[in-house]
Parts: sequence; C-alpha cells; structure tokens
Amino acid sequence: MFGLADLLSLVISAFIILPVVIFIRETGYLLVSAIFGVKNPRLTIGSGPRIVKIWMFDIRKYYHLYSWYSYDDLRSKGKIAYTLIYAGPILINIAVALAINVMLANGLLEEYRTFWDRFVFYAFYYVLFDIVPMKTANGKPNNGLIIYEMLRYGRRTDYNEEPFIPSTSEVEEQYQEEMEHIEELKEQQKEEVAKQKENGG
Repeated sequence: MFGLADLLSLVISAFIILPVVIFIRETGYLLVSAIFGVKNPRLTIGSGPRIVKIWMFDIRKYYHLYSWYSYDDLRSKGKIAYTLIYAGPILINIAVALAINVMLANGLLEEYRTFWDRFVFYAFYYVLFDIVPMKTANGKPNNGLIIYEMLRYGRRTDYNEEPFIPSTSEVEEQYQEEMEHIEELKEQQKEEVAKQKENGG
C-alpha cells in the first residue's frame, strides 16, 4: 500500500535525487569536453526565464529534471573527441554510483542508507538508458547509439552538420528570442485587460 513514507520518498526522488543525478550526468560532457579545449561551455539548469548566470552555470526559474550542456567549439576535434564526449555522462554516472556503492558496502553512509541506495539506483538507471544503443522518443539517437555507430562504422549518427550538443551562442540567441516573445505576450495581455476595463466602464 502506498503510504505517507512512500509519498515522501517519491518527493525526495523527484525533486532532489533525479535533478542531482541529471546534473552530474551533464557535467560528464563538461569534464570530457574540457580535455579537448572546449570554448564557451554552458551548463543550463532548469527551464524558462533565467534567474542568474554565474560563470558557465545558467540557472532557470523552473527547476526540475531539465538540464543540458552546450558549447561553441573544441580546439581538438575528431572521432576520439566525439566518442569520448558522448561517453562522458555514462562514465561519470558509473564512477559516482560505484563510489557511493563502495561507501555503502563499507558502512560509511549507514545513517542515510535508503537515500543513497535510491541515488545509486537512479544513477544506474540513467547509465542503462544512455549506454544501450537506441533512439529516444523524439527519434534522436541516445549516447549509446552515437558511440556504437562511431566505433563500429566510423560515422556520426546525430544527423546534424554541427555536433549533437548545441552551440551555447545559439542557445543564448534562442533564449533571448523566447524572452522577447514572452514580454510581447505580456504586453498584449495588459492591453486586452485595459480595453476590457474601458469597455466595461
């Protein structure tokens, strides 16, 4: 039976564990791309209007599971860089999950064991869906399929002229356009409300 303790576990998983696991996953792209001389990296956390941008971290208003990584260019390019960048999220989640698992096995995290067991579960959950080659719901290849196609056939499968990871500059332009559009809609709503008041009066 689903009780209060289960509801609390669900809330913790949805609003703490999953977003942190996804953030760690995205830092995998960042760490590996840094090795290849990444230019203008950005890690966006959440969605919607920007709250604050500190260095490469772009924090948005609607916090949940949506985070992504972008960059403009790499100094070192090629098949190895391409493959390792897409392997980055898989490797970092495996490393973090195994480290926590070792600590649990040695009794170092006993006080919050349930929390950390769940954390390890979700880290491996994302590894599974990242590493098994397949297409996602939107028809794009996951990291596993991208890596598989490059290792087996020496070809890219992201179906874009540019890397599958978006350009930070393009993401910023799109964000500015979206915010301008939202402001225009707000102004239109204010005008409509004002007209309704005039007509009602």
